[in-house]
Amino acid sequence: MNASTFLNIQGLSRRFSARSGVGEVSLAVGRGQFVVLLGPSGCGKSTTLRLIAGLETPDAGSIEIDGRDVTALPPSDRSLSMVFQSYALFPHLDVAENIVFGLKVRGVARAERRRRLDEALAVTGLEGLEDRKPAKLSGGQRQRVALARAIVAGHPLCLMDEPLSNLDAQLRHSVRQDIRALQKRLGMTVIYVTHDQTEAMSMADVVVLMRDGRIEQVASPADIYERPATTFAAGFIGSPPMAMLPADLLGAADLPGAGAAADLVFGIRGEDISLRRPGEGRLAARVLGQEFLGAETFVNLEVAGAARLTARVPGRVDTGQGEHVSLDWPREATHWFERASGRRFALPSSPIDPPRGSPAVVRPAKGY
Repeated sequence: MNASTFLNIQGLSRRFSARSGVGEVSLAVGRGQFVVLLGPSGCGKSTTLRLIAGLETPDAGSIEIDGRDVTALPPSDRSLSMVFQSYALFPHLDVAENIVFGLKVRGVARAERRRRLDEALAVTGLEGLEDRKPAKLSGGQRQRVALARAIVAGHPLCLMDEPLSNLDAQLRHSVRQDIRALQKRLGMTVIYVTHDQTEAMSMADVVVLMRDGRIEQVASPADIYERPATTFAAGFIGSPPMAMLPADLLGAADLPGAGAAADLVFGIRGEDISLRRPGEGRLAARVLGQEFLGAETFVNLEVAGAARLTARVPGRVDTGQGEHVSLDWPREATHWFERASGRRFALPSSPIDPPRGSPAVVRPAKGY
């Protein structure tokens, strides 16, 4: 284990059935990192978090926190705090009592409890709300109380299980910024679970993308967006998702090598696509419709009578349903993947392959 590694998971497995749980999860987290476990429902991200917390017992594997093997220890002996999706506040206790409840249970002296409470209230912006009951608080304020409770615990590791899913979109944006600022200020190591790619991309130092109980890719937000390791990663990250098309739609000059059309698919990000007049681009398409979003327009397109993709064009676009257009994009913006495995196909001369200095891909693509 690297000296800077704070949380080290090796070969972690927990199966509830043949199709649920996690299998052979290995991950090293540096001290002070904000790591997001991301993926669709049922991918194993919450199970992984519960295993780290000690709320589930692994069938195999090990968990070390700050060099100490905690695999068999109860949650109370793991030196971590947890923020839940449901806030988990006591409705009959006021804000101050909810925040210091755990300290009282552990027998921390009154003066020390007061000191930690005052600090947590200041850090979370809850000063003046100490005497309110949870019912008198907004959703964002309740989540701040849960954060303050994690702060006063004084543990260097904090686990967060979809803490913003009960908040509306505008409030999620605000609390997202609060959580990230708090984490940086306090130097905590955070493991954060979400299915929301916006949360992952805007908050994480490292994104751990999970699928079917296993890790699909580990990378920084920039690397996972610019160099997805698989077609699953390419389709999950990004709005709109990366368009995936068979290589035989392109001419021989656009292919990465002879015979490649039969073995590869290619991907294009929506923002890399330019709309041209028919015949002026590399791929013919038909407009299915468009969504004007103010600063940009999503143009929904059909290629080859079946494949669908979305172009993300700045501003307003004057295209009508059924109109024929041509699509173009920079050659270097093409992402290549193996058709059979879905793994990334690395081009030796490509400026975006392989990932420079990014964390290791757990299920590596050919050529990585």
